[in-house]
Amino acid sequence: MNKHQLSFAKINILNEQIAEVIVNQDVIISLEMSEEYDRALADIFSNNFALLVNKINQYDFSFEAKLSMASHDNLKAIAVVTYDTESKKSVENVAAIRQIDGWNLKVFDGLNLGWQDGLDWLHVELKSAVLS
Repeated sequence: MNKHQLSFAKINILNEQIAEVIVNQDVIISLEMSEEYDRALADIFSNNFALLVNKINQYDFSFEAKLSMASHDNLKAIAVVTYDTESKKSVENVAAIRQIDGWNLKVFDGLNLGWQDGLDWLHVELKSAVLS
């Protein structure tokens, strides 16, 4: 597995179209961090891709980062694996702010095989993106 270390997170390349993202504990993602993340994804993926966000750690975003992150044209799906109610609510709040962007995002429960369910869902979503 190919890994990329950012200043605040790790990106694990699961295959040619899917990356797992794990943000470090207690980080507040700034606009600059969001831009670092976006540059890394642009370097890794040149075609359609999907993200499996493993929210195993607690972290948050600055307001500016919430408005700018995950704005790639080739980003077709985001699966977020959460492990508690607070994390799930945090994801739902960011998704609500970005509703106009039409993210294809789904939250999975990490305590109930959510990681594998999220990965399986991403495969289906990428196949349907190719067909459409």
